[in-house]
Amino acid sequence: MDRELAQDFTRRVTQASRTELVVITYEIILEDFRSAKTAFEKKDRELYEKELKHALRFLNELIGALDFSIPISHDLLSLYSFVNKKIIRAQFHKEPQALDAAASVIETLRRAFKEISLLDHSGPVMQNTQQLYAGLTYGKGTLNEAYIDPNEVNRGFLA
Repeated sequence: MDRELAQDFTRRVTQASRTELVVITYEIILEDFRSAKTAFEKKDRELYEKELKHALRFLNELIGALDFSIPISHDLLSLYSFVNKKIIRAQFHKEPQALDAAASVIETLRRAFKEISLLDHSGPVMQNTQQLYAGLTYGKGTLNEAYIDPNEVNRGFLA
């Protein structure tokens, strides 16, 4: 994943509700799959491994966040286990095509949670962050952030 995309994900996380965080996590995993496949095609085995390990870390975060008092969590665990097996197969057998089935499952879940996130009006999970408006400036490919309240002195997290 390139630096600009990582910064975009970071910006989105600061403003995300709970369901949006799940959507972002799915998008990160899908991006890791794309990057891994590209690295494999370019014969960059080190980057291939790195991207798959990164996807596994985010998948494990999703698994760890499951609340098993909610019945659908058991179904999600089954799907996540399937994706986990496909990633491990791609990793150890050097079969990036195994990621296609995993990506299909994650993309389906991403679309479903995207719809759910539209109904989630709980607001950002992270507190004490600034609301951001971002846009491209006239600089060559630079992205400047403009804040709602530029005089806000308490930027960041409360200690």
